[in-house]
Amino acid sequence: MDLYFSPMACSLATRITFYEADAGANFIQVDTKKKRIADGTDFYQVSPLGQVPVLRTNEGWLLTENTAILPYVADQFPQAQLMPPAGTAERAKVQQWLGFISTELHKAVFVPLLDPGASEDVLNYTRKRVPLRLAVLDAHFAANAFLLERFTVADAYLATVLNWAQYSGVSLAAWPSVDAYYRRIAQRPAVAKALAEEMALYLEEQAREKAAA
Repeated sequence: MDLYFSPMACSLATRITFYEADAGANFIQVDTKKKRIADGTDFYQVSPLGQVPVLRTNEGWLLTENTAILPYVADQFPQAQLMPPAGTAERAKVQQWLGFISTELHKAVFVPLLDPGASEDVLNYTRKRVPLRLAVLDAHFAANAFLLERFTVADAYLATVLNWAQYSGVSLAAWPSVDAYYRRIAQRPAVAKALAEEMALYLEEQAREKAAA
């Protein structure tokens, strides 16, 4: 499978999933500012929105959106137990958390906070939405080590999104159970490996942009 990714973007969650499954993939880096793949190809030819992640399956078809890609990848490697079986309450709960992370955190909070073009009014409005959403997580992690009873793709996605807090002016220290969860999850071998690799690629990308400016 091919994963089109941008360093430290939400596509990181799928890299974590592959590593948790001890599975291989072909990682194809995308410059999402220029909408170009590393070989110069127009990324819009792959993704109509010009957004990562995009997964090209072994059958050759393309899949977008974390809420679809993460369960799909997990299902290819059932031995890793990253997604509960279809039709179970546990799977529905994972899908519920994936929806929460995607809509209430990723898009509603961190996208505007990380947007350098966002107005102060937008930023102030978004900051007001943070406490309720992180309070939901804080209450959960006060009694649970993971989003379910074990690590799933929802944790891979949440680790990715919470990593952005430090770059968006959100201090997780105000929600100690969330903070403790993130610090613990970031030390998992697969998560730590993915974070380190993509941070190195991100810094290389930033250096190239600076040199070209």
